Amino acid sequence: MVLARAAASLVVAVVMGWLWLRLGRADWIRLPRRPELDGAPRGVAFWTAVRHDVVHAGGFLVVGALAAASINVLVPERWLRALADEPVLSVLALAGLAVLLSICSEADAFVAASLSQFSLTSRLVFLVVGPMVDLKLISMQAGVFGRRFAVRFAPATFAVAVTVAAGVGAVLL
Repeated sequence: MVLARAAASLVVAVVMGWLWLRLGRADWIRLPRRPELDGAPRGVAFWTAVRHDVVHAGGFLVVGALAAASINVLVPERWLRALADEPVLSVLALAGLAVLLSICSEADAFVAASLSQFSLTSRLVFLVVGPMVDLKLISMQAGVFGRRFAVRFAPATFAVAVTVAAGVGAVLL
């Protein structure tokens, strides 16, 4: 699973970079302004961003554990089993769940491990899609780069991530 996740994630990143290089336009991006860091040394700006990210990542780890426990307690087992028995539907359902949960890539392993009813390929799709496309990232992209960028980049990333992860899962898992 680790090799499959690394391979699929790398392929998606390369494909999205290539797609942006070929099809993207600079006028779709609004570059961010950070006035509070204007004039700050690069080291100070870097460590300010690191502190911010580390504090927020811990919260998402807790949210991931909570989501894993909640899914197994609140959703009836027969519903999960019925969904898991449909290969295409299970892949799309876990891809959608990854977008909706908006948990970080440290916490998503808790959720994926708890969804043992689903195939390894479905869980791989969850693990690859989540860190690349979720509600939190879409809103961040819209806020930082502008809505025109986000409405093009997020759906393209979702489609590429689902396709690549399902393909890698079919081959390696």
